[in-house]
Amino acid sequence: MERESELYAPVKALLAGQGYDVKGEVGAADLVAVRGDEEPVIVELKLRISLALFHQAVARLSVCDAVYIAVPKPGGRSARRALRDTLALCRRLGLGFITVRDGRAEVQCDPGPYAPRRNKAKRARLLREFQRISGDPNDGGATRHGIVTGYRQEALRCAAHLAEHGASRGRDVAAATGVKLATRLMADNHYGWFERVEKGIYALTETGRAGLVHWADSW
Repeated sequence: MERESELYAPVKALLAGQGYDVKGEVGAADLVAVRGDEEPVIVELKLRISLALFHQAVARLSVCDAVYIAVPKPGGRSARRALRDTLALCRRLGLGFITVRDGRAEVQCDPGPYAPRRNKAKRARLLREFQRISGDPNDGGATRHGIVTGYRQEALRCAAHLAEHGASRGRDVAAATGVKLATRLMADNHYGWFERVEKGIYALTETGRAGLVHWADSW
């Protein structure tokens, strides 16, 4: 679609089919629908999702509760995620969400109060990662090398031990560094820093030595 007006006819048809009298460009609203003595419905039409669109729609909530945004239905590989993310944001803000494709408008959600369900598993993972990170290496953002995770810090501690003591048994590295899963971490070798020289014994690679220099200020 190239023009917002291409969204208007399908959305109007959708609402008219539900008994609404629909008019475009009423005051500051792109579309207003009225049915009997019910409160009006406002729809903001845009060719793409943007922060400005949500600002505009939220501002319309001061006029009535039934406010929708309407956009072309996304296509392509990232369409499902884009649709899901927009739907979640609309629900969080109490907005309705309409998509249009091939001349047909489809309601993804209606306006209404949002009561999110807490995900205890995600919260537990967040707190585990918080405890895993030593200090505050990211200062609210990425370092000059990138994001410093708890996993990377643990890998750096293992690498530092090997750099000082040479090839070591995984359980000895775990005891010395406090990294409980040191053996598993070195075996997985996510960064290419470790090599197994014997069963349960690991040494530091040249890539690992370079990693210690590169991330020297991160652990």
